[in-house]
Amino acid sequence: MKLSEDKIILGIDPGTVVMGYGLIHVKGKELRMVNYGILRLSQLKTQPDKLKLIFECVDRLINEYKPDEMAIEAPFFGKNVQSMLKLGRAQGVAIAAALNRNLPIEEYSPKKIKQSITGSGNASKEQVAHMLMRLLDIKEMPKYLDATDGLAAAVCHHFQGGIGENNKSKSGSWKGFMNENPSRVKKN
Repeated sequence: MKLSEDKIILGIDPGTVVMGYGLIHVKGKELRMVNYGILRLSQLKTQPDKLKLIFECVDRLINEYKPDEMAIEAPFFGKNVQSMLKLGRAQGVAIAAALNRNLPIEEYSPKKIKQSITGSGNASKEQVAHMLMRLLDIKEMPKYLDATDGLAAAVCHHFQGGIGENNKSKSGSWKGFMNENPSRVKKN
């Protein structure tokens, strides 16, 4: 991490019933929570209405807080295909809102986010929330843990140096290693 680093990261935990979001400010070695919360979507009846509201909310957050980067939790593979499709659409709309504002985005698996925050990829939402409370000096446990999940995505992005699913080819793979270290690759 560069000591001169100064940026705001928006984290999104996509959902079709509740979407969580969190913003952190990274300045040098200091990490500070800017805001976090949820967007309730359960009152809306149709999927298109929910997707429109997700887009508008993410766009509003970008407009208000001017983040430099966005991190989003990737959908996890479950048994219910319909739920996964809805979640993927919610994620896609949030990503589209960021791309519409030319905001760089990065995606992280739920396991990677949990591991980055707690040290265990199998941590519970409560364990993630407790660790974030200590890390970011949050005084009270939020009512909805989707909000801390949004914060967790932003903090994970910072801890991972901005290298997530979209940048795997740049780092973390053999191909990425070989491209970054051509002098260390033995040629036959």
